[in-house]
Amino acid sequence: MLALLALGLPLIAAAPARADLRLCNRTSYRMQAAVGIERRANVETRGWFKVDPGECRKVMDGPLDADMTYVHARTPAIYGSAPLPESGEAEFCVRDGDFEFPNGRGCPAAQQARFGAAKPADSDSGPTINLGEQAGYNDAQARLAGIQRLLGIAGYDANPIDGVDGAKTQAALAKFLREHKLTADAVPRPDFFDTLIEAASHPQGPGFRWCNDSQYTVMAAIGTVEMGAIVTRGWYRIAAGSCLRPDVAADSQRFYSYAEAVDAAGRAIKRGDAALSWGGNVPLCTRDARFEVSNQKDCAARGLNSAGFAVIDLSTQPSATIRFKEP
Repeated sequence: MLALLALGLPLIAAAPARADLRLCNRTSYRMQAAVGIERRANVETRGWFKVDPGECRKVMDGPLDADMTYVHARTPAIYGSAPLPESGEAEFCVRDGDFEFPNGRGCPAAQQARFGAAKPADSDSGPTINLGEQAGYNDAQARLAGIQRLLGIAGYDANPIDGVDGAKTQAALAKFLREHKLTADAVPRPDFFDTLIEAASHPQGPGFRWCNDSQYTVMAAIGTVEMGAIVTRGWYRIAAGSCLRPDVAADSQRFYSYAEAVDAAGRAIKRGDAALSWGGNVPLCTRDARFEVSNQKDCAARGLNSAGFAVIDLSTQPSATIRFKEP
């Protein structure tokens, strides 16, 4: 599970440093980050900073003059239910697109996001905030793990996601390059993650995928069989007119799928008294927020929701696509 190591730390004052503040991403996910700089009771927030796996990016010029630093990080929708920490010490202002708030508290609550305190570490390049996973990747391993993860979503078997350049990863990467008419020198280029995310957003080939043919945003959940039990995960956000391949093990052959349409505020779209949804007859557990549930018994008694999932079996076919169409 992903743990952003720079977040959720005790509130520790950061001493002024001699160089620019940097943000380093040692996770296997592309991150979109915002930072908060507290000086004498005022908090300035700025974002969004796109930081690819294994990349470091300058987020503030000049010496760091801060009593406290904070970070809020999120992942693009392509990752679906990528686990992110929900804890934090403060709510500060953000908005879509590039932003800078001189007063990070001076906006409505609906425009605020939860930030966690982060103490920059000293490095030869200056103060650095590191975002990390429990796997403890270094920069090179994080980049490779990020490539493995997106290859898997795009339909290329690069599992396990471990940051190790084994034969399976090399074969999957070579196949991706060949099928997208790219040469090996594309891999180290800064825009390679853009290429991977574009491919993952329009997956082809064998495997399971969702395609949203409706006019609405669709939130989808998937169930997979793991250690003999069904584990459900959600929510995957699928924009109108786009497809998404959920991040699952390449050798999985049985899936369970449920999805529902939502409006711009995240409320379920209704058709009469019922939500506009796509599923089946297998009752499995979900919840309103992002979730991972491994026990499918007594959903309501445990404060969870129950939804009817459709069964997708790939044991007799190489691929399957669930298309969300309006009735």
